[in-house]
Amino acid sequence: MAPVGGAFRALHAHELGSPVLRALLQRAALSTEAVDAVVIGNALGAGGNPARMLALAAGLPDRCAALSIDTQCCSGLDAIAMAAGMLASGQASVVIAGGVEAWSRAPIRQIRPQHAGDAPVAYERPAFAPDPARDPDLLESAADYAAQQGWTRLQQDSYAVASHRRALENQVFLGAEIVSIMGQQHDAYPRILTPQRAARMPLALPQRGSTDCAPSTLAISTRADGAALVLLATAQACSELGLMPRAAWLASASVGADPVTPLLAAQVAAHTAMQRAGLHRATDLQAIELHDAFAVQGLGFCQALGLQPCDINRSGGGLARGHPIGASGAIALVRLLADLQRDEAPGARGLAAVAGAGGIGSAVIVERMESR
Repeated sequence: MAPVGGAFRALHAHELGSPVLRALLQRAALSTEAVDAVVIGNALGAGGNPARMLALAAGLPDRCAALSIDTQCCSGLDAIAMAAGMLASGQASVVIAGGVEAWSRAPIRQIRPQHAGDAPVAYERPAFAPDPARDPDLLESAADYAAQQGWTRLQQDSYAVASHRRALENQVFLGAEIVSIMGQQHDAYPRILTPQRAARMPLALPQRGSTDCAPSTLAISTRADGAALVLLATAQACSELGLMPRAAWLASASVGADPVTPLLAAQVAAHTAMQRAGLHRATDLQAIELHDAFAVQGLGFCQALGLQPCDINRSGGGLARGHPIGASGAIALVRLLADLQRDEAPGARGLAAVAGAGGIGSAVIVERMESR
């Protein structure tokens, strides 16, 4: 990933995602003809069908199905869950799914005027709930939650500093997951942060004034461009095509929660997915990835699941990497799969979770398979 305006600033979504798709097929030693469908999450493309653009740009056959979905921050993980559903229902045998976001190239949004002669009205984001009272600005909602729960700026900044540190410490391992695009061979955003430097970071909402719980800009994930894809296949397809699966799909959940505090939806989704997988405690999981758009989200998630911050995002989270909206959930799953493969024994289980605007959440549970 790269921050908005950085290395990927000139790339459209399909130009960012197609090299990743081709690299995925190469790593799996799989022909383009074997892919039945591509399912892509994308939040800022303003219509069209980014999945179709990506599939054709990557050289997949014309007959390949292509579906694009937009559940904002949950898009990438929801796309993968949809792909798993396609396999389970017999609609496909091999699907590539994930998320792509070219935020730097996102269209400028305007509302069409109702009357001739009126000017269109530009807007930054659409409504996520029909009642404005239940559709707060996401940053303001996170700040309110921090104040209500008593999460101090020091706690939030410490969480963010640890996220950056873990990302830098594991950069060699992360490099194995990354497809080099535009010469970018590692995530561009992680940096060395001392407590002193963190203390100098400005407030994210200076107009509200300084309070003990006011988040700094360090405690918010930066806007980013990025892509992440995974290959899913049925057991029969794996056997016929000689694929060696790294993980088995156990359960997933796409849920709704209170839109006033949307960051809590990841907790709800995680609990639901665990229940569907027959797991009673988060400590039954060997690895957990949360896309933490805000430090206070990570702190609250850990508290709700009976975890410590060091129990999640072992190589840094969204605070250290950035937030390419439609891809963030898929990136969390890619990180989870890599950690299970590198650090855990067969049978180890992991969870990836993300929350989205409007009070929606998604979570997935997978199990590492025996290497053959």
